[in-house]
Amino acid sequence: MKKQVFYIHGGDSFSKTEDFLKSLHTKPLRNLPGSEGVTFWTKTLAEDLGEDYEVFMPSMPNSQNAHYEEWKIWFERHFEYLRDGVVLVGWSLGGMFLAKYLSENTPPFEISAVFLLAAPCGTYADDSGNDCGSFQFNTEILTKLADFGSKIQLWHSKDDFVVPFQHVLEYQKHLPEAGTVIFEDKNHFLITEFPELLDKIRTE
Repeated sequence: MKKQVFYIHGGDSFSKTEDFLKSLHTKPLRNLPGSEGVTFWTKTLAEDLGEDYEVFMPSMPNSQNAHYEEWKIWFERHFEYLRDGVVLVGWSLGGMFLAKYLSENTPPFEISAVFLLAAPCGTYADDSGNDCGSFQFNTEILTKLADFGSKIQLWHSKDDFVVPFQHVLEYQKHLPEAGTVIFEDKNHFLITEFPELLDKIRTE
């Protein structure tokens, strides 16, 4: 039977609608005709893991201005397809979502590992008003997440220009038994290849 991996991508979330509307005036346009897109590691994750893996990569609702309750519904819609031993991978806002969800809920399947990649912890804010909105949480709720022990994997890069390095330090404070992998130069994991992650997933 194939090993299951469930990946949740990142996104933006604004507490104030006016901040979201303002961001639409300044956010860079992507995928314009004639432009060359960059192929990040997420695009080839399923292929790179190979035929022994069943990889779920759902498009989470309204990622330009995401809402936690919407993501919660969509995540739970997939539960009937997930089995014991699934590996959960959340990048950026997706990692923050998993941290909050697993601190407040118990899925109906056993989880073999949870990867929080460049994930904001608790609260977050940038100059655009993108503050993770309803994904924010009081870090005291991480007590339940700590029960996962070393199944939690905290991965961050010191040169992350989106989520400051201090966020992984905050996770470490509340999740002392979690595994932590720190990089020097992988920014916000906006990279084309991620062999370290592939190798680690294969060991779970």
